[in-house]
Amino acid sequence: MVKEILKNKQAVIGLIMMFIVAFIAVFAPFIAVNNPEEISPAQKFARFSGRYPLGADQLGRCIFSRLIYGARYSLGIAIPVLLILAVISTFLGTVSAYIGGRFDRIFSIFCDIFMAFPPLLVVLSLVGALGQGILNIMIAVIFSMWVWFARVIRSYVLMEKKKGYVTASKIVGCSDIQIITRHIIPNILPAFIVYFSTGVAGIILMISGFSFLGLGIEAGVPEWGAMLSSAKPYLYSRPLLLIYPGIFILFTAAGFNLFGEALRDIISPEGG
Repeated sequence: MVKEILKNKQAVIGLIMMFIVAFIAVFAPFIAVNNPEEISPAQKFARFSGRYPLGADQLGRCIFSRLIYGARYSLGIAIPVLLILAVISTFLGTVSAYIGGRFDRIFSIFCDIFMAFPPLLVVLSLVGALGQGILNIMIAVIFSMWVWFARVIRSYVLMEKKKGYVTASKIVGCSDIQIITRHIIPNILPAFIVYFSTGVAGIILMISGFSFLGLGIEAGVPEWGAMLSSAKPYLYSRPLLLIYPGIFILFTAAGFNLFGEALRDIISPEGG
């Protein structure tokens, strides 16, 4: 698998882009040249300089430093959310598909009802009830998205459940837990990884979009979507304030999507 990934140019490009963003997030304190939250009214809209490599924003804060720390917030929110979604959706989707019968029908009906509500509407309602904050936006995104991930996992398990190795495992006396953990989940893992690698990009875009609308992330936090939101009034006078975080969001989402799509082609070349 590793050799196939390294031979795929798209996968390598995606990996490099992902590594760059992860490197920036991990070493942000060493890369940033200023405190991203330090306000200097006298430096309002300061031009490029050694102190401000990309200039300063409307409050005199270093744009470069805020962009660097924005990687921490975007990945620091998206990856934990994705891991929690992976655990919840894998457990519920696998149990529902494997048990089948009435339980699976009830679960499917519940999912259909839940999916009738757009994720944006669910997040808006929850953020309105819980209030702004990083933890609250994470809870809202998890609550709005788990059913979509669970349905995908359920479909994978339903396909695997019909294969001969499951029947053979039952014949030799394997318990249901053993069949699920030792056979079904390892077999759906490649498709699982593909789906969730592209899911990182989707969650980053979602969180940035909510921040742009002024939801979830408090004003002043150096997060890319929040930076876009605070720069809206300066769209025509200072367009670079919007272009910089937009480029970072695009770069990060593209990296995860490129890698995920390439991995999908590697795992299922006939489906590509």
